[in-house]
Amino acid sequence: MNIALIGVSGRVGSRLLAELLRRGHQVTGIARDTGKLASQPHLVLKNGDANQPAQLAPLLAGHDAVLSALKFATTDAASLIAAVKHAGVGRLLVVGGAGSLEVAPGHALLDTPDFPAAYRPEAEAGRRFLDTLRSERELDWTFLSPSAEFVPGERTDKFRLGGDQLLTAASGKSWISMEDYAIAFVDELETPKHPRQRFTVGY
Repeated sequence: MNIALIGVSGRVGSRLLAELLRRGHQVTGIARDTGKLASQPHLVLKNGDANQPAQLAPLLAGHDAVLSALKFATTDAASLIAAVKHAGVGRLLVVGGAGSLEVAPGHALLDTPDFPAAYRPEAEAGRRFLDTLRSERELDWTFLSPSAEFVPGERTDKFRLGGDQLLTAASGKSWISMEDYAIAFVDELETPKHPRQRFTVGY
Protein backbone atom coordinates (compact mmCIF):
# COMPACT_ATOMS: atom_id res chain seq x y z
CA MET A 1 0.00 0.00 0.00
CA ASN A 2 0.99 3.63 -0.45
CA ILE A 3 0.88 5.20 3.03
CA ALA A 4 1.28 8.74 4.35
CA LEU A 5 2.67 8.71 7.90
CA ILE A 6 2.42 12.01 9.78
CA GLY A 7 4.71 12.27 12.79
CA VAL A 8 7.31 9.93 11.31
CA SER A 9 10.11 11.41 13.42
CA GLY A 10 8.54 10.61 16.82
CA ARG A 11 9.05 7.59 19.05
CA VAL A 12 5.85 5.88 17.93
CA GLY A 13 6.05 7.15 14.37
CA SER A 14 9.52 5.70 13.90
CA ARG A 15 8.29 2.28 15.01
CA LEU A 16 5.29 2.46 12.72
CA LEU A 17 7.66 3.32 9.90
CA ALA A 18 9.85 0.31 10.68
CA GLU A 19 6.82 -2.00 10.70
CA LEU A 20 5.43 -0.58 7.46
CA LEU A 21 8.75 -0.94 5.65
CA ARG A 22 9.22 -4.42 7.09
CA ARG A 23 5.98 -5.43 5.39
CA GLY A 24 6.83 -3.86 2.06
CA HIS A 25 4.64 -0.75 2.06
CA GLN A 26 5.60 2.48 0.29
CA VAL A 27 5.70 5.30 2.85
CA THR A 28 5.66 9.08 2.63
CA GLY A 29 7.02 10.18 6.00
CA ILE A 30 5.82 13.63 7.07
CA ALA A 31 7.06 15.80 9.95
CA ARG A 32 7.75 19.48 10.54
CA ASP A 33 11.45 18.73 10.18
CA THR A 34 12.58 15.49 8.55
CA GLY A 35 16.17 16.68 8.15
CA LYS A 36 17.60 14.33 10.77
CA LEU A 37 15.96 11.22 9.35
CA ALA A 38 17.93 8.83 7.17
CA SER A 39 16.74 7.98 3.68
CA GLN A 40 15.62 4.39 3.17
CA PRO A 41 14.26 2.35 0.28
CA HIS A 42 10.47 2.75 -0.14
CA LEU A 43 10.50 5.93 1.99
CA VAL A 44 9.97 9.49 0.79
CA LEU A 45 10.39 12.26 3.37
CA LYS A 46 8.38 15.49 3.27
CA ASN A 47 8.25 18.48 5.62
CA GLY A 48 4.69 19.43 6.55
CA ASP A 49 2.59 20.93 9.35
CA ALA A 50 -0.55 19.03 10.33
CA ASN A 51 -2.17 22.23 11.55
CA GLN A 52 -1.93 23.81 8.08
CA PRO A 53 -4.49 21.91 5.97
CA ALA A 54 -3.72 23.78 2.75
CA GLN A 55 -0.04 22.88 3.07
CA LEU A 56 -0.63 19.31 4.24
CA ALA A 57 -3.34 18.16 1.82
CA PRO A 58 -1.10 18.05 -1.30
CA LEU A 59 1.36 15.84 0.62
CA LEU A 60 -1.43 13.38 1.43
CA ALA A 61 -3.03 13.18 -2.00
CA GLY A 62 -2.69 9.89 -3.85
CA HIS A 63 -2.19 7.70 -0.78
CA ASP A 64 -4.29 4.71 0.23
CA ALA A 65 -4.43 5.79 3.88
CA VAL A 66 -3.13 8.45 6.24
CA LEU A 67 -1.57 7.43 9.56
CA SER A 68 -1.26 10.01 12.34
CA ALA A 69 1.31 9.63 15.12
CA LEU A 70 0.98 13.22 16.32
CA LYS A 71 0.80 14.61 19.85
CA PHE A 72 -2.77 15.60 20.61
CA ALA A 73 -1.92 18.67 22.66
CA THR A 74 -0.35 20.34 19.63
CA THR A 75 -2.68 19.00 16.93
CA ASP A 76 -6.03 20.36 15.83
CA ALA A 77 -8.25 17.41 14.96
CA ALA A 78 -10.52 19.43 12.67
CA SER A 79 -7.54 20.72 10.66
CA LEU A 80 -6.11 17.24 10.21
CA ILE A 81 -9.46 15.79 9.16
CA ALA A 82 -9.96 18.67 6.71
CA ALA A 83 -6.56 18.01 5.13
CA VAL A 84 -7.25 14.28 4.72
CA LYS A 85 -10.64 14.98 3.14
CA HIS A 86 -9.26 17.69 0.85
CA ALA A 87 -6.57 15.26 -0.29
CA GLY A 88 -9.23 12.77 -1.30
CA VAL A 89 -7.95 10.02 1.01
CA GLY A 90 -10.73 7.93 2.53
CA ARG A 91 -8.94 6.35 5.51
CA LEU A 92 -7.35 7.85 8.61
CA LEU A 93 -5.74 5.73 11.33
CA VAL A 94 -4.73 7.52 14.53
CA VAL A 95 -2.25 6.62 17.27
CA GLY A 96 -4.53 7.10 20.26
CA GLY A 97 -4.04 7.57 23.97
CA ALA A 98 -4.94 5.44 26.98
CA GLY A 99 -6.52 8.20 29.07
CA SER A 100 -9.96 7.90 27.47
CA LEU A 101 -10.14 4.12 28.02
CA GLU A 102 -12.66 2.98 30.63
CA VAL A 103 -11.54 1.45 33.92
CA ALA A 104 -15.22 0.92 34.86
CA PRO A 105 -18.42 1.54 32.92
CA GLY A 106 -18.60 5.26 32.22
CA HIS A 107 -15.37 6.02 34.09
CA ALA A 108 -12.23 6.85 32.09
CA LEU A 109 -8.67 6.27 33.23
CA LEU A 110 -8.13 10.00 32.81
CA ASP A 111 -10.74 10.73 35.50
CA THR A 112 -9.23 8.51 38.20
CA PRO A 113 -7.70 10.28 41.23
CA ASP A 114 -4.21 8.89 40.64
CA PHE A 115 -3.90 9.88 36.99
CA PRO A 116 -0.56 11.72 36.67
CA ALA A 117 -1.01 15.48 36.37
CA ALA A 118 1.88 15.72 33.92
CA TYR A 119 0.02 13.59 31.38
CA ARG A 120 -3.38 15.21 31.84
CA PRO A 121 -3.18 17.91 29.11
CA GLU A 122 -2.19 15.37 26.44
CA ALA A 123 -4.80 12.85 27.66
CA GLU A 124 -7.59 15.42 27.69
CA ALA A 125 -6.61 16.54 24.19
CA GLY A 126 -6.67 12.91 23.09
CA ARG A 127 -10.19 12.46 24.43
CA ARG A 128 -11.33 15.57 22.56
CA PHE A 129 -9.67 14.26 19.39
CA LEU A 130 -11.55 10.96 19.73
CA ASP A 131 -14.83 12.82 20.30
CA THR A 132 -14.20 14.77 17.09
CA LEU A 133 -13.60 11.56 15.17
CA ARG A 134 -16.77 10.02 16.56
CA SER A 135 -18.79 12.87 15.07
CA GLU A 136 -17.11 12.41 11.67
CA ARG A 137 -19.45 10.90 9.08
CA GLU A 138 -17.35 10.81 5.90
CA LEU A 139 -13.91 9.43 6.73
CA ASP A 140 -13.25 5.79 7.49
CA TRP A 141 -11.29 6.38 10.71
CA THR A 142 -9.77 4.14 13.36
CA PHE A 143 -8.25 5.17 16.71
CA LEU A 144 -5.95 2.64 18.41
CA SER A 145 -5.34 3.30 22.11
CA PRO A 146 -2.29 1.77 23.78
CA SER A 147 -2.33 0.45 27.33
CA ALA A 148 -1.54 2.70 30.31
CA GLU A 149 2.23 2.17 30.02
CA PHE A 150 3.38 2.72 26.46
CA VAL A 151 7.12 2.25 26.22
CA PRO A 152 9.91 1.21 23.85
CA GLY A 153 10.54 -2.52 24.12
CA GLU A 154 10.54 -5.78 22.22
CA ARG A 155 8.65 -6.89 19.14
CA THR A 156 7.04 -10.10 20.43
CA ASP A 157 3.89 -10.26 18.28
CA LYS A 158 2.04 -11.54 21.36
CA PHE A 159 -0.70 -9.27 22.67
CA ARG A 160 -4.45 -8.92 23.16
CA LEU A 161 -6.93 -6.59 21.54
CA GLY A 162 -9.85 -4.93 23.32
CA GLY A 163 -12.52 -2.30 22.82
CA ASP A 164 -13.10 0.78 25.00
CA GLN A 165 -11.89 -0.81 28.27
CA LEU A 166 -8.34 -0.63 29.58
CA LEU A 167 -6.55 -3.98 29.28
CA THR A 168 -4.55 -5.25 32.25
CA ALA A 169 -2.39 -8.34 32.61
CA ALA A 170 -2.92 -10.91 35.37
CA SER A 171 -0.31 -9.02 37.40
CA GLY A 172 -2.49 -5.91 37.26
CA LYS A 173 -0.05 -4.08 35.00
CA SER A 174 -1.41 -2.36 31.91
CA TRP A 175 1.25 -1.98 29.23
CA ILE A 176 2.32 -2.51 25.63
CA SER A 177 5.61 -2.00 23.85
CA MET A 178 5.71 0.50 21.00
CA GLU A 179 7.01 -2.29 18.78
CA ASP A 180 4.03 -4.59 19.44
CA TYR A 181 1.67 -1.62 19.22
CA ALA A 182 3.03 -1.00 15.71
CA ILE A 183 2.21 -4.59 14.74
CA ALA A 184 -1.42 -4.20 15.87
CA PHE A 185 -1.66 -0.84 14.10
CA VAL A 186 -0.37 -2.10 10.75
CA ASP A 187 -2.49 -5.26 11.09
CA GLU A 188 -5.53 -2.97 11.24
CA LEU A 189 -4.28 -1.03 8.23
CA GLU A 190 -3.89 -4.20 6.18
CA THR A 191 -6.99 -6.04 7.43
CA PRO A 192 -9.54 -3.51 8.70
CA LYS A 193 -11.65 -4.79 11.58
CA HIS A 194 -12.48 -1.57 13.45
CA PRO A 195 -13.96 0.95 10.98
CA ARG A 196 -15.08 4.15 12.71
CA GLN A 197 -14.14 2.65 16.06
CA ARG A 198 -11.62 2.97 18.85
CA PHE A 199 -9.92 -0.19 20.03
CA THR A 200 -6.97 -0.98 22.27
CA VAL A 201 -3.99 -3.31 22.53
CA GLY A 202 -2.15 -4.68 25.57
CA TYR A 203 -0.57 -7.72 27.15
